[in-house]
Amino acid sequence: MTDKQNKLWYFIFTMPLFFIFLVVVVIPFLIGIYYSFINWDGIASNPKVFIRFDNYATLFQDERFLDSAWVTIKFTVLALISVNLFGLIFALVVTAGFKTSHIARTLLFMPNLIGGLILGYIWRFIFTDGFKQIGSIAGSDAFFFNWLIHPEYALIALVIVFTWQMAGYTMVIYIAGIQGISDEVMEAAKVDGANLWHRITRIVFPLLMPSFTICLFLTLSGAFKIYDVNLSLTNGGPMHATELFAMNIFNEIFGYGNYGLGQAKAIVFFVIVALVTVTQVVITKRKEVQM
Repeated sequence: MTDKQNKLWYFIFTMPLFFIFLVVVVIPFLIGIYYSFINWDGIASNPKVFIRFDNYATLFQDERFLDSAWVTIKFTVLALISVNLFGLIFALVVTAGFKTSHIARTLLFMPNLIGGLILGYIWRFIFTDGFKQIGSIAGSDAFFFNWLIHPEYALIALVIVFTWQMAGYTMVIYIAGIQGISDEVMEAAKVDGANLWHRITRIVFPLLMPSFTICLFLTLSGAFKIYDVNLSLTNGGPMHATELFAMNIFNEIFGYGNYGLGQAKAIVFFVIVALVTVTQVVITKRKEVQM
């Protein structure tokens, strides 16, 4: 094929995807920016009043939004640690050569295949009725009680469910990274007298940095954007103690009809997520080493 024919085929195959991306992502995003500068209740017959940056000034005075931001940050930090810690531990265990490693991989990955809404409802039953029954049978309510009616425990419950959903997915990425480490490197380290701890911290972890980059990015973006589990598990309760970013924005737009203010929150939310994830990728990329 000539260069012109190659460019023609490239154009034919990429234009439909570009058109879909333009219609589904770019145009709605630009419309959302426009809505963030107006006062509108979402009813088509009602006027749209241009109020400049008033929505952005209002959202920084919205205590509920600021509380939601703080809760989201706490949830994201806890989820970032727990998801990647358990994902890495699972990956190290299933690559250790046990006979049941393939079954363990399947079982650990399965929660990621279940929808977030279903996961939330399953764990909601566990944290309410299940824990209550266990507590009454065991005669101990110090641990087995309804976690979802206590603000601090409800947030921990949200972290547990998110970890249960995401740890298996990050495990697969860490497994790919571990299997990409040369056996000769590990054997040479053993010959040089490196123990298991030194091999993991001085060889495995540095060579796993590309996997860390991917998993940290997925965990950060997923934790910031989580909505389905938040809705089905706690619905933002008790008393909005677990209302995360996405739920606060949804409630502002569709619950209270403040389309302009809700879109302003969404734009700020987008900027925060973009800055955090890009910063994380840049930092971890710099720490990557090549074999």
